[in-house]
Amino acid sequence: MAETMPAPAGDRTRVVQGWTGRLFEDFAVGDIYYHPFGKTVTEADNHSFTLMTQNVAKTHIDRNFAEATEFGRPLVNSTFTLALVTGQSTIDLSMNVFANMGWDDVRMPNPVFEGDTIYSRSKVLAIRESKSRPNLGLVTVATEGFNQDGKIVITYRRTFMVYRQGHLPGVEAARPDESTLPATGDFQ
Repeated sequence: MAETMPAPAGDRTRVVQGWTGRLFEDFAVGDIYYHPFGKTVTEADNHSFTLMTQNVAKTHIDRNFAEATEFGRPLVNSTFTLALVTGQSTIDLSMNVFANMGWDDVRMPNPVFEGDTIYSRSKVLAIRESKSRPNLGLVTVATEGFNQDGKIVITYRRTFMVYRQGHLPGVEAARPDESTLPATGDFQ
């Protein structure tokens, strides 16, 4: 049975802001982020991405062909791996991105196979204020994606422009009144 905690004094509730991402001033050279989400790559992921991007490499979508290669099974599309690991890093690095400036030194030292679970981490290499846009800063990171066995499957450097404190565009979304939520203790 769940234990109930007493309501705040005076039965008041509070609206707690969720994670809104980092701004330029939140980054420091040398910081390492282990991104919180892993993803098990499915056959459907590999096929969908490969066909969506019109990649005609048989090693991704023709199991019979792939079984005849030295790998003996389909390889996951390498650009899917790049997109996945970049996406995994967004929560820690670029939720407040203005623009992605590019990827450099992309390397794939080990293959990714359907069924592998991919995780990632990033290290901040450099930060600098933008010379042309004072409301932004540039951040350069090194990112690595690795599988469930700890094998590195992708490495790259990425530079992106991120908003500075006080310059993030504000978006007001319509919200229903909190009175539609149940009162505390009303869940039994």
